[in-house]
Amino acid sequence: MAKKANPPAPSVSAPIPLTIAPGLVIRGPLREQGAEIRRLGQRPLVIAGSQTLVRLQSALEHLAQDQGLLLAAADYHPDCCETSLQALHRAIAEHQADLILGAGGGKALDTAKLVAHQGQLPIVTVPTSGATCAAWTALANVYSEAGAFQYDVALRHCPELLILDYDLVQSAPTRTLVAGIGDAIAKWYEASVSSGHASDTLTVAAVQQARVLRDLLFQKSLEALQTPGSPVWREVVDATVLLAGIIGGIGGANCRTVAAHAVHNGLTHLPQTHGILHGEKVAYGILVQLRLEELVAGNQLAVTARQQLLKFYSDLGLPRSLEDLGLKGITLGELRQVAEITCQPGSDIHRLPFAVNPEVLMAALVSTVSLPEASLKAPLVVCLLKGTPCSSTRFSNRVLP
Repeated sequence: MAKKANPPAPSVSAPIPLTIAPGLVIRGPLREQGAEIRRLGQRPLVIAGSQTLVRLQSALEHLAQDQGLLLAAADYHPDCCETSLQALHRAIAEHQADLILGAGGGKALDTAKLVAHQGQLPIVTVPTSGATCAAWTALANVYSEAGAFQYDVALRHCPELLILDYDLVQSAPTRTLVAGIGDAIAKWYEASVSSGHASDTLTVAAVQQARVLRDLLFQKSLEALQTPGSPVWREVVDATVLLAGIIGGIGGANCRTVAAHAVHNGLTHLPQTHGILHGEKVAYGILVQLRLEELVAGNQLAVTARQQLLKFYSDLGLPRSLEDLGLKGITLGELRQVAEITCQPGSDIHRLPFAVNPEVLMAALVSTVSLPEASLKAPLVVCLLKGTPCSSTRFSNRVLP
């Protein structure tokens, strides 16, 4: 009798690694963390911008003397781009580095994390402002030499060590913390859209933490900015650097960015936006996302949320319009370039629960400060929503009736 064939083995999906948090987070002066750094390596390569290296000189000299660390430094400029990455790998080889210490803002930290990832070296991150959660996350964004967003890279793990030196953060311009508030508050507006109906335990937790983060920033940001170094200021710094990172770590790939960061990525392709901070562009992108929810889905909750944010942005000094971003003179061609890049296949903007094309995105981009009733009557918005050609080559971003 013929032997029965064994039934096929059940398919098992590959496990998704969790990159939730750094191995260790220390809130204290950088100069006092030599022993923790030495546990990871003795020949650190410090990757930072030239101004940051000047700010850190005293602390780095102390670390070298106190723990016998053999330090070398490398400037990551012109950007977190392929050219910089290649140069930094040469610097690693020349120094025989066994550890990367990244210090600075988002781009410096992304560069350091990516270099460490590629070289399979441990990484210490030291944020020098409250502008982003890049010191926490297992993700790096790569740009062109001119500063245009190209792609992101998921890293194997979060940093081995994160050192949050409040004195160092406090010495940064206030504008950087304002930008960090804009970047962090986007967690709620994006996660609630991409993952608000999820049932996975960690995703639900991440979305709820994003709500907590939003409420904390609404309640405490203004007081924090008025009292640098105070306990409430530290709470807001913890929110922008640490809690925002926790949300991304817990939610992971299931808790995605949506239109706000996609708009940021599109704007980076305009050279005139390169002086605008990451969080400032993301904050404006939240307003664009809410306008899309109004224009396409008729979402009245989005109307209320946008009006709330416009008041909040006005109090803090976050950009509310193209004009606030320094783009009052933007041409229709430049606006279409941003919209087409933002809407290209694979963009996070397509995580919205409705289709978005460049025309409707352009209409949202130019009407972020408009009242709901007035914006739908504005000639340029009507033109774009109908998909008809617009004859004007330049326009004001404030579209009024």
